[in-house]
Parts: sequence; structure tokens; C-alpha cells
Amino acid sequence: MSAEPDRRLNWLLGSNAFANLGDGIAKTAFPLLAATVTRDPLLIAGLSAAQFLPWLLFGLLAGAMLDRVDRRKAVVLANTARAVAVGVTGVLVYFDAANIWLVYATALAVGIAEVVADSAANVLIPSVVERSGLSSANSKLQATEIVGQTFLGGPVGSLTFALFAAFPFLLDSVAFALGAALLAAMSGNYRPRRKEAPGDTASVAATVRTDIAEGLRWLRHNPLLLRLVVIAGLVSLVSELAQAQLVLYALQDLDLSNAAYGAFAFAGGIGGLVGAAVAARLIDRFGGRLTLVSGTVGCGVTFLAMGLVSQPVVSGVLFGLFAAAIVVVNVILATARHTLVPEELLGRVLGVWRTVVWGALPVGALLGGVTTRLLGTPSATFALSGVLLLGVAGVAWFAVRHHEVTPAHRS
Repeated sequence: MSAEPDRRLNWLLGSNAFANLGDGIAKTAFPLLAATVTRDPLLIAGLSAAQFLPWLLFGLLAGAMLDRVDRRKAVVLANTARAVAVGVTGVLVYFDAANIWLVYATALAVGIAEVVADSAANVLIPSVVERSGLSSANSKLQATEIVGQTFLGGPVGSLTFALFAAFPFLLDSVAFALGAALLAAMSGNYRPRRKEAPGDTASVAATVRTDIAEGLRWLRHNPLLLRLVVIAGLVSLVSELAQAQLVLYALQDLDLSNAAYGAFAFAGGIGGLVGAAVAARLIDRFGGRLTLVSGTVGCGVTFLAMGLVSQPVVSGVLFGLFAAAIVVVNVILATARHTLVPEELLGRVLGVWRTVVWGALPVGALLGGVTTRLLGTPSATFALSGVLLLGVAGVAWFAVRHHEVTPAHRS
């Protein structure tokens, strides 16, 4: 086999590593910035909602467009936009012009670009590796996300914020710019081949609507993938109840400092790397169905335990175990998408998938804020999230008990 696929995967992984470093810095620095202006759990949850709302609003449209354009160029443009947005925010923070509405607005803008960048990077995978390497490539992609977002981005974001508040946003801008530059250097045309009707003069808007309808129709007639979308959406919704309250859980219930909050997230990065390292092996040994259900059980048990303890080291270990479990679940679901969905439909089906899954995040975040207000502490929200995740594991087992989730992986 030619070394070209390996080189292209390395360019993609390198770009993704820098972009996710930017994501990690942003997802630590934005909550810390928000917590300097308010400790209202509902307003803190609103930040998470603003970050993920674009998936609900633009996921379908982005997916349809990614089946019509060069996916590499889409990543480059989106990362460039993110670099500009957080760079401007850094300047405003430096001049002490920040308020909660600025935080919301920037998070929303970065989130819109993230919809394009993350979706395009995901659907590029089958274009840069052979079918037999999909599980390994998805594990590596997950590893770059973990290293960037939690293993490095979280601590860097919190430590630089502790030095001065504008620092992480300016550094973030550089990371996104490097992510754009690396993928711009990757050779090749990554516009998917499409079967256009001869003489078709329909407007772009009309054909995009047709494309979205085709993706929805295909998904509706694939019962296994449709069930996996529902499972992924439930995991996303329920886990975000707690994750949107993580900054308050760390600062209030565990009494950690701003700098220590990033070190707490560091434990999640370690666990996530372990999950990425073992995911493909677990799928090979136990199959996708059992691994999916077991991973969801692991997510529930760890969040339930986090809600019941108040010792920072124990909570950090539990958060690391949660990260390992959720990464294993994500690798299984990504591999299932790549093996079950035709390449020319992948963008549209991913758009539907992420509209449901990522669109559930702002809903879960706001529900988490309301739950913390009602129950009194973020720890109680973590415990509730854990119990509900165990219920989702039961739903998952019932839904896929007659299916092998990653059948092509075994061939």
C-alpha cells in the first residue's frame, strides 16, 4: 500500500490536534471568564448552551454542504474564522471590556465555525484511510481531541487565565490558525463525487433541501444507524446535565482554585487517552454491541460516584474513568457511521446525527442548570446524571441486542 494515505492522515491529525488544543483552551477559559462575572448556575449553563446551540441550528445545513464542497477547504476556512473570533475576544478581555453577553456571543460564533470544522474533519477520515483502518483512524482522531482539549488545552487554559485573563484567548487564536495552516498544506481534492442529473438547473437552496431530505430518508430506512443516533442523543443529553456544571462542581463543591480546575480536567485527558488506546481492541475482543453498552454503564457509574464524593483526588480519578468510557463509546459510534454510510451521503447523515447528538447538549446544559438550582449543589446534578446514564445503558442494550454495531470491522 502506498504511504500517501498515512501522510494524509498525519496532516489531518496534526491539524486536528492544534484545532482541539484551541477548543480545549476555549472550553476552559470561557467558563472561567463567565465565573468571574456570575456564579448563577443557570447563566453558567447558558454558556454551554451557547457553545452547542449551533449544532442544533446548523448541523443539517453544514452536513448537506459538506457533500457539495471540498471538505479540506471547509476545515481551513472554519479554523481561520475561529482564530479571528477568539483573537478579537482576547483583545476585548485585555481592555476589560468583557461581560457575560460578550462571552455568549463569542461562544456562539466559535460554535458555528466548530460545526463546520469538526464535521468536515470527521467525514474526511474515509478519504484518507482504507476501510480496514477506520477503527484505528477514529481512535487516533479521538486521541488528538483528548490530548488537545483536556490533556493540554484544559491545564493551559486555566493556568494562562490565572496569569492574566486575555492570555488564553490570544493563545487560542494562534492554535486555530496553526490548525488551518497545517491542513492547507495537505494535497488533494476532497470534494465528494456526486451523481448530478443532466441539465439540472435547480437553485443551490433547492438542491440543498433535496440533499437534506435524501440524507434523512436514507437514515430513516437504516434501523441500526437510526437506533444508534437515538442512543448517542440520549447519552449526550444526560451527560451534559453534569458536564455543564463541571466548573461549579470544581470551584464550589471541591473548593478548587482556577488553576487547579485545569489540573482536574487533566485527569479527564489521561482517562480519555486510555479509552482511545483500548477502544479498537475492545471492539475486536467483545464486539461493538457489548462494548457500547458497557461503556455507557461506565459513564453512569462514574458520574454517580462523583456526585457522592467530595475529595478532589478521588473525583479526578472518577472523571478520568468517565472520559475513558465516553471515548470508547464515541469510537464505536464513529466507526459504525463510517462503515454503514455511503461516502457520498456521509456529510448529510453526519449532519443529521450531530444535529440530534450535539443539539441535545444545549438542552442538557440548561436542564443541568435548572437541576442544580432545584437540588442545591452541582454534586446532586452529577448523581442524577449518573443514574439516568445507567438507564440509557439499559435502553441501548434493548435497542441493539439483535445487531452487531460494527459488523464491517470484523471482516
